[in-house]
Amino acid sequence: MFYLTIQRGIKMRFLAFLLTLFFFVASAPALEKDAQKVQKIEDYLNNVHTLKASFVQTASNGSTSEGTMLVEKPNKIRMEYKEPTNVLIVGDGEHIIFNDKDLDQVTNIDYEDVPASLILANNIKIDGKQIKVSNYYEDKGSTVVTLRYPSKPEIAPITMTFTNSPFALRQWSIVDPQGIEVIVSLYDVETDVPVDESSFKFKKAKSPLKYKGKK
Repeated sequence: MFYLTIQRGIKMRFLAFLLTLFFFVASAPALEKDAQKVQKIEDYLNNVHTLKASFVQTASNGSTSEGTMLVEKPNKIRMEYKEPTNVLIVGDGEHIIFNDKDLDQVTNIDYEDVPASLILANNIKIDGKQIKVSNYYEDKGSTVVTLRYPSKPEIAPITMTFTNSPFALRQWSIVDPQGIEVIVSLYDVETDVPVDESSFKFKKAKSPLKYKGKK
């Protein structure tokens, strides 16, 4: 039961991860007066079409996991967690598949069940209606932006950290539905590079559990 609880927590943190995945602080009113800063963030989000990266995910409960991530807009994603998490997530543009390899369990998640379109869409607008800036901080090396979704109050605010030179996403944090803060840091990031379309097609591997005890 404890193991299953951990796995459910991983799944919920993945959903939180999706909410923040790609892209996204002075006060909000001050930032609204500076349309260039909002436009800079929008331009980055909308101009990155593919992304490859390694990631490290840490949580306030002490858990740590890492893996690789591949994104192709619109709506395609592959996240592969390394052991001991041993989870694979594949989104082919129509469905998101959550594969717990250790439990030999596959769960289908509809895109409409998570606001993935806000992350993986081709046209993201920080217009104060769909996405709104709630906090902003900038120094010579980095920009930190907190965004929230006025039309979806159940979604926690998202805090994104960008490097300024070049301007690029490097970290984000969110509080998941269980009240755990999740921080995701990206490394070895490549953007707008060719990707293998087969990466977004899910093929379930044969589970070693089925062959246990056989030679």
